[in-house]
Amino acid sequence: MTTIKDIAKAAGVSITTVSRALNGYSDVNEKTRQKIIEIAKQLNYSPNTLARGLVMNKSKTIGLLVSGLTRESAKDNFTFEILSGVNQYVSEVDYDMVLFSTTSTKQREKTYTQLCRERRVDGAILQGIRIDDPYLQEVVESDIPCVLIDIPIKSETVGYVTTDNVLGAKKAVRHLLALGHRDIAMINGYEYAFVSEQRLRGFCEALLEAEVPFREQLVADGAFKEEKAEQEALRLLTCYPEITAFFCASDLMALGAMKAIKKLGKRIPEDVAVVGYDDIILASYTTPPLSTVAQNQFAMGYEAAKLLIEMLEGKATSHIKVLETELKVRESTFKNHE
Repeated sequence: MTTIKDIAKAAGVSITTVSRALNGYSDVNEKTRQKIIEIAKQLNYSPNTLARGLVMNKSKTIGLLVSGLTRESAKDNFTFEILSGVNQYVSEVDYDMVLFSTTSTKQREKTYTQLCRERRVDGAILQGIRIDDPYLQEVVESDIPCVLIDIPIKSETVGYVTTDNVLGAKKAVRHLLALGHRDIAMINGYEYAFVSEQRLRGFCEALLEAEVPFREQLVADGAFKEEKAEQEALRLLTCYPEITAFFCASDLMALGAMKAIKKLGKRIPEDVAVVGYDDIILASYTTPPLSTVAQNQFAMGYEAAKLLIEMLEGKATSHIKVLETELKVRESTFKNHE
């Protein structure tokens, strides 16, 4: 394998000059630099990125740390879209990405800092972590830069990317109100999720603006799970048969609500309308197709990687990025009779 010693010998210069030329230092004569680059190509020189990382104390690698990655979550393409967006940006700027999954057991065994040092990443993007998770405090206190997805914490070393969840929820509920619905139930995620808090706030604000009373008993937690949402929707529809619409804080929970409605022999949307959130791939293939608030998860991953690398390179002008959402109206709320 060719080394910089071989290049130095062929070029008739010192090893230091070769190293500085290949690493882009400006104190090397341009003619000498080009000569060294040409010889390196001829000798098929491939730099050892790990060794370079040890010398420069930078690996040009970022980590994507995912919590709660299970077989059940495969139905929801959220993590895959985030991963795709991160991968796209790092490839554009000549960085590498390492994916690692975490669980509460792994978190007890290794700190965030230990994990990053072992994997030799300069910084990390975190997705799927709960706001009550003690690991989060560890991340925030670490000196290793990170970008959080959907958790609004900002500091010198921490930034975040999210969508406007309050406005997204308002778009969904305003749509149901415009169709004449007044007895609207909500199936939310769980208490310790930032997006759940924000989407509930949007739900309440939309009702308030329309002067429709907020009924706490019509709000249930579905834990972002299809089966749990189905159970809660069955309970709500049985206890409160006047319900004519559901706003669900995720598409997976909307799928559960749709199952419950059908089990009770009700029609969608004639008897009960349903709006979801996320616009997962399955949303347009349900029967009937699901109306939902689309958020661009690919863009969230892309922007998270961009923000993290800007932070690592000292170029970030802000540590916060908020993306827009779009209401996609399909037949689960509006029957086209044409």
